[in-house]
Parts: sequence; C-alpha cells; structure tokens
Amino acid sequence: MQKVKLPVKVDPVRNALKLLDYVGIVEKSQMPRLEASTAGLRSDVNVTLHFGKDVQKLTVMEGTAHAEVDLVCQRCGDTFQHLCEAEFIYTPLFEKTNEEELPEAYEPIELDENGEIDLHKILEDELILSLPQVAMHPMDACPRGNMDMTWGDIEPADERPNPFAVLEELKRK
Repeated sequence: MQKVKLPVKVDPVRNALKLLDYVGIVEKSQMPRLEASTAGLRSDVNVTLHFGKDVQKLTVMEGTAHAEVDLVCQRCGDTFQHLCEAEFIYTPLFEKTNEEELPEAYEPIELDENGEIDLHKILEDELILSLPQVAMHPMDACPRGNMDMTWGDIEPADERPNPFAVLEELKRK
C-alpha cells in the first residue's frame, strides 16, 4: 500500500461520519518544533488515523505516529537513534460538551472557525510529549554505562531529637 501525505487540516466530524481511515506520512520538514527538540529527525512521520463514533456517540480521532529521531545521551554526550512513538485519542469540543463528562482516555481538542483541526500540529505535539525526559543510551550500549557514577560519600543523617517531645512530656503530666 502506498503511503500518501496527510492533509494539514481535517474536519473530524465529517471524517467520523464517513468512518475514514488515514495511513500516510507527514514530511519531516513540516515538523520544525520536533526537529528543534531533538538532535535531528531521521525519517518522515508515519501516521495511522481512524475517525469514528464511540458508544456515547462522541466523535473520536484515534491514531498512532512514529518517527526516527536522533537524541543526545545525557550520560556520555554521544548521539543515538530513538524511535519516537505516540498513541492518542481525541474528541472535539462543542459548545454543549462538558469536559468533565468525557472519558479519561479522550483528550479534548478545540475546532477552528471552519470546524477543522490542525493535524500536523497535533501530531508534532504528541511526538514531542513522547520524547524521554532524560535521553540516555541503554546501560549496555552506553560507553559510560558501566562506570560508577557516584562522587563522594553520603554521610548518615544526624539523629535529631523530636521537637515535639517536650509537648509529649507535658501531655503525660
């Protein structure tokens, strides 16, 4: 199956009524914030999307996104390859929709004035959020992974008297 470029904006309500599925790519040139958050993008973003209605008759967009990125190891300073993966489920917010009543798995999203959402921005946000907080090689693959990373000795904490011990003695009297 040939992968196609995904549109920038989509109408989730119309796509849900048609039960549309998208399998495609977003070019890496369309992801400047993801590129700035990493040491570089290695591949285009592969995306699968499904639009539909759930049992509560809510419009949902669920999907996955994958991209190969380069990250800088915070332990040794070398760059390494990382597969950035994101899974998501969104539901559009309407005027009558109460956010508290939505299922926890659904992320609410606001529509623009044309009733559309910016698909590229959503995918980029999801991939940025799925990046590791501290990028490091696996311990066995890192050149510095086998080194002991502690400096100095940690002294045991002082045994300080309880400041409320005086009150405890007054209570006994």
